[in-house]
Amino acid sequence: MKKNIILTLFLTIIFLFPFKVLAASEIVVMDLDSGRVLYEKNAHEKRLIASITKIMTAIITLENIFLDKEIIVGEEVLKSYGTNTYIEVGEKIKVKDLLYGLLLRSGNDAALTLSYNLKEGPETFINLMNQKAKEIGMTNTTFENPHGLDEETKNYSTAYDMALLSRYVNKNKIYQTISKTKKYTLKTNKKSYIWYNRNKLLSTYEKCTGGKNGYTPSAGKTLVSTASNEDLNLTIVTLNDPNIYETHESLYEYYFSKYKKYTIIDKDNFIFDKSLIDKELYIKDSFSYPLLEEEIDKIKTKIEISNKKSKRVGEIIVYLIDEEIGRIPVYSKEPQKKELSFFEKIMNWIF
Repeated sequence: MKKNIILTLFLTIIFLFPFKVLAASEIVVMDLDSGRVLYEKNAHEKRLIASITKIMTAIITLENIFLDKEIIVGEEVLKSYGTNTYIEVGEKIKVKDLLYGLLLRSGNDAALTLSYNLKEGPETFINLMNQKAKEIGMTNTTFENPHGLDEETKNYSTAYDMALLSRYVNKNKIYQTISKTKKYTLKTNKKSYIWYNRNKLLSTYEKCTGGKNGYTPSAGKTLVSTASNEDLNLTIVTLNDPNIYETHESLYEYYFSKYKKYTIIDKDNFIFDKSLIDKELYIKDSFSYPLLEEEIDKIKTKIEISNKKSKRVGEIIVYLIDEEIGRIPVYSKEPQKKELSFFEKIMNWIF
C-alpha cells in the first residue's frame, strides 16, 4: 500500500511538473522504430555504464558465436566478482544458456566465459564491441570489458548511444525473447539453475517488453528498457538514477499519452503525379512516425525523380516542418509484355 501511494505521488508530480524532478544524470526517450528522440537530458555526456554493458556483450555473442555450441567453463570465471551465475570450472553449458545468465542474472562470470569462447579470444571480443559501437553510431562509447565492472577497466557511454544500441539489438528476435524472459531454468552436467530477471520493471509495469539494469558504486544505477503501447514502441535509457524503475514507468506513461504513431505514407494508397514521369510508379514500404497531435498538419512530402531510366527512379522525402525525417525509395513498374498467340510464337520461331 505504501509503495502504491509513493508511486502515485511520484506520477502526479511528474504530470504536473514534467521532468523537473527527475534525478537521473542522463536520460533519453527514443522511438524504437524511427529513432526519433522524444525527450533528452544531458544525452551526450559520457558516464560509466555498469552492467548495461552486457547488452553489447549479448549482441556480439549472437552475431559471432553459434548458440548451440557447448562450451566447457574455463578458469576465467575465477576472476569474476559481483553478480554471478556461479557456473564452475569444467562445467558444460551452451552459449544460449549463458546468454540467459548474462541478461537475466547479470552474470559477470557469464560475460567473461562468452568473451573467452570467441574463436579469436577475449581481446578480439572487446574489439568487436567497439567496432559495433562505431557501426551503429555510438560515437561517445568505449568498451574495455564485457561485463561493466569498473574497478580495473572501465566502459563509458552516453544515454543517447545506449538508446541507439537498444534500437539496434531489439531488431534481433532472439535478444528480444531473452530480454523479456522473467524466469529461466537450466540443468548442466554439474548443477541445476533457476534465474530470475533482475529488471524489476518487467514485473511492475505491464507495458515493459524487456531491458537490462546495472549498478556499480561509481556508475550508480543504470537502466535500458523497452515498452510498447498499441503500435508505439519506445526505449528509455537513464544513467546514474536512484529511482530507475519509477522514472522509466512515469516517462513511458507520459510519452504514451502524448505521442501516437501515424502512417504518413501508405504503400497501398499512395497516388503519384503523372506529370512527373510517364511510368507506373510504386513504393515497397509504408512510412510511419510518432507525432504529437499538433504536429500532424506540419508534415510535408516531396517527390524527387533522379533517374527516369533506372528501376529506382527517385524517392519521397518526408519533412516535419523543415526537418527531414525520412526517405522512401520510388520504383517504376516494368511494362507487362503482351502474351504471344500460338501463331505468333510459330512465326517468331521460323523467322
